[in-house]
Amino acid sequence: MKENLPELQLDGQAVEQADSSPAAAGQKAAPNPFDPARLRLPQDFGAALGVKKALLTIPVRKPSKEWFIQVHPDEAYRVQTAVLELKEDRETYLVDPELWAELGTRESTFGPRLIVTTINRQGVVFLWPIRLPGSDGKLDEWNMSALEAVQLATGKWVRVAANMSLGAYDVFEATAKLPEPEWPTVAFAKLLKVAFKNRYIDSLDHPVLLRLRGES
Repeated sequence: MKENLPELQLDGQAVEQADSSPAAAGQKAAPNPFDPARLRLPQDFGAALGVKKALLTIPVRKPSKEWFIQVHPDEAYRVQTAVLELKEDRETYLVDPELWAELGTRESTFGPRLIVTTINRQGVVFLWPIRLPGSDGKLDEWNMSALEAVQLATGKWVRVAANMSLGAYDVFEATAKLPEPEWPTVAFAKLLKVAFKNRYIDSLDHPVLLRLRGES
C-alpha cells in the first residue's frame, strides 16, 4: 500500500511539504570570513593575550598643546631635583648630586626642576620637567602656571596650552567622561633610568660640560 505524503497545492501541482525536522531548522549560514566586524581586534586585545608593552623610550618634554594629559596621582612618581637644560638642542640632562654645588655657581643652564610622570590620551608616558624657584625664590608666570597645571592634571584630563598674550599657560579641563589612563606598573626609578639612559651627567668631564666650557 502506497504511503500517503502530505501535499500542498500550488498552481495546480502537488508539492511535497518541506522538511521541517529539528536538524534542518538548526542549520545556520556560514559566517563571512572577510566580515570586518569579525576581524576587528577588541580594545583589550593585548590584555587578553597577556601582552605587556615594554617601556623602551620615555620622552622628557613639555606636553603638546593639543594633548589631553594626566599627571600620576602618586607622589612617589615625581621628584624635585636638578638638571642641565639645553634649550636649543631640546635636551634635558639629569645631574648627579655630587656636581650640584660646582655647577650651581657657574653654569646658567643648570637649575632645580620638578619632574612629574605624565601620560596623554594615546597612552604615551613622558616626564615633564618644570622649573622651580631658584635661590632668590622667584619664579616666572610660565612655570608658576605650569605648577598649577600639575595640580589640576592630577587625577583628571586637562589640556595645557601656551597663551603668549598672557605670558602663562591656559589649562582646559575635559568636559566629557573619558576613560582613565593605564599607568605603567614599574617603579619611578625605572622610568628615570629609561628616560635619562643617555642623558646623565656624573662627571665634570662629561662631553656636554666640555662643550659648554669651550673645551671640545
